[in-house]
Amino acid sequence: MKEQPNNPLHGKTLEAILNHLVAHYGWDELGYRININCFINDPSINSSLTFLRKTPWARKKVEDLYLESLDD
Repeated sequence: MKEQPNNPLHGKTLEAILNHLVAHYGWDELGYRININCFINDPSINSSLTFLRKTPWARKKVEDLYLESLDD
């Protein structure tokens, strides 16, 4: 954390971010806020991680929502 002390994403895995969002919002709200199929149709952590690792624009939306959720 010394290299990027002001970056809340530093040291967080995509899985940890996604688990936080699911715990904070739930799948229904997450699918509403970020309209992608892996959050809407039969959502799971594994299928979402597979999609997000291959799709930079979707990962950016997830990271942005994570940062927003920290202010809640």
